[in-house]
Amino acid sequence: MSWKFFGSHSLPLFFLFFFYSFPLISTQHNDDPTFKTMHDFSGYPVDESSHTFTPSNSISLSVDIQALQKQIDELSTFSDTPAPSVTRILYTENDVLARRYVKILMGLAGLSVTEDVVGNIFGRWDGYEPELTAVATGSHIDAIPYSGKYDGVVGVLGAIEAINALKRSGFKPKRSLEIILFTSEEPTRFGISCLGSRLLAGSEALAEALKATVDGQNISFLEAARSAGYARDEDDLSRVFLKNDSYSAFVELHIEQAPILEEEGISIGVVTNIAAPASIKVDFEGNGGHAGGVLMPDRNDAGLAAAELMLAIEKHATESGSLDTVGTVGILELYPGAINSIPSKAHLEIDVRDIEESFRNAVINKIHKAAKSIAKKRKVTLSEFKIINQDPPAHSNGSVIKAVVDASDELNLTYKYMISRAYHDSLFMARIAPMGMIFIPCYKGYSHKPEEYASPQDLENGVKVLALTLAKLSLR
Repeated sequence: MSWKFFGSHSLPLFFLFFFYSFPLISTQHNDDPTFKTMHDFSGYPVDESSHTFTPSNSISLSVDIQALQKQIDELSTFSDTPAPSVTRILYTENDVLARRYVKILMGLAGLSVTEDVVGNIFGRWDGYEPELTAVATGSHIDAIPYSGKYDGVVGVLGAIEAINALKRSGFKPKRSLEIILFTSEEPTRFGISCLGSRLLAGSEALAEALKATVDGQNISFLEAARSAGYARDEDDLSRVFLKNDSYSAFVELHIEQAPILEEEGISIGVVTNIAAPASIKVDFEGNGGHAGGVLMPDRNDAGLAAAELMLAIEKHATESGSLDTVGTVGILELYPGAINSIPSKAHLEIDVRDIEESFRNAVINKIHKAAKSIAKKRKVTLSEFKIINQDPPAHSNGSVIKAVVDASDELNLTYKYMISRAYHDSLFMARIAPMGMIFIPCYKGYSHKPEEYASPQDLENGVKVLALTLAKLSLR
């Protein structure tokens, strides 16, 4: 990769020094004022002293919550929109700068840092039996337009702090511990959610499709990746694939993105299932015409067809027979988009999910039938009904769930078994490793908006549970 900093987002000079020099950190420089600056800035020790082995059931964890909050705030400044919102799109300037920021923190934490050809970033703490398969954790840092600063970020920066809390406690892992920063969990730029973790899980279809994928500006995926320093001379994205035995376990820390934990006053959510999501693109085409010149009985209005389908989606999701079925039209575009013109085309993008595939798929079939019926009744053309993805649900592994529950019990934290209805990289990591998730409360359940917030106490609780869970899993 090219390590050049570019653009108008300036960084402190000592920050640049950290980036270029962190692999050279040595315990022999503790009296050097430069290293004191590094320690003060990061909140982490810059050396890894020799610690004695500590069993997981006797770990005393100290989380530097002020340092973690400072890092969350600092990372949020790498944004295409002003605070308090965060917009960080895949392979853009601010995405590249944010990635570098995280790599610096990984380096300061004493992790060995590597990247793959699409920009998944790995920070590893070697265990004392490094030949064993590692335990992994992590999340993402990309952010949809005008969102908040905690989604995904808590699972990356919180994981770094969890590693440092374990190091401060004197703990030594048996299995190596690895933090993964996943590329593009959000579908904002190329319309593909969990792009990095899908590839890690071995999606051959995606690896092939990305060769011809372009964004809204007609920039290809490979061109965008190369502009950020990835996939330079490499078109074979299958190099990203991981073997099924690459990790002995994977656990992700995340804000809940729903209000249940906060409303019930519970500290930790123990995720048992992740809902099965599907994405659908629909196009209706009509005749259009002048808003004043075509009488109501003579219209073939693509916009009204779309509106009727939206109501049908609500009806079928509500009446599916499953409380967990949800249907959402997140994108609706009308053409030509003039107030005095009857829509000649309507484009919808639909999200349908449930923790059971059968309920979700039944709703998709009903939506398809409704779209055809509406098109016939309104004398418009259903020119596209395309299922973009139809992923299966994921179930958390019993041993990972037990580790999270035991950690919560040992920390005297209340917990609740929960379903995740939101998409996460864990959904795809479950295909190659035993998976679990840890939720912490967030203010009013807000997410994907600037008001997104997790309190320092909830952050600390989550980091402690993650740290203790990683310790338990590393000793197996």
